[in-house]
Amino acid sequence: MVADRKPKKSMIAVHRYRSGLGEDDVGFTTEDLPDGITKVVLDGSLDIAGAAAIDLKMNVIAGARNAVLIDLQQVSFIGSMGLRAIVAPARAILSRKGRMVIYGPNELVEKVLKTSGIDTMIPIHHDYLAALAALQ
Repeated sequence: MVADRKPKKSMIAVHRYRSGLGEDDVGFTTEDLPDGITKVVLDGSLDIAGAAAIDLKMNVIAGARNAVLIDLQQVSFIGSMGLRAIVAPARAILSRKGRMVIYGPNELVEKVLKTSGIDTMIPIHHDYLAALAALQ
């Protein structure tokens, strides 16, 4: 049952980073959840500078993880470079038969994701438990 898979505090490793690019900097937090799931929480604007700030970190995660949940609840904008910073790691994960899902984008961000067709490669969920279940 998915509801039983709530992470326990002792089982989570949380890592927080700020890009340091100024007032438009991007927050990047990772959490290691049970069952080998890595949750990546992004916060800010994924424009050119924001995408550059997360690009390497996302690729490192893609090279090491097979189940990744990208939490976009706090992302206010996503441009083409931000899309690339999510799609390139997704391709790497999917090529190894891993899974990636996007959780909680706002209406504007979701519209960009759907218009660009990314939702056909990376499923979008607004329910957290459904997002976790999709990674099982």
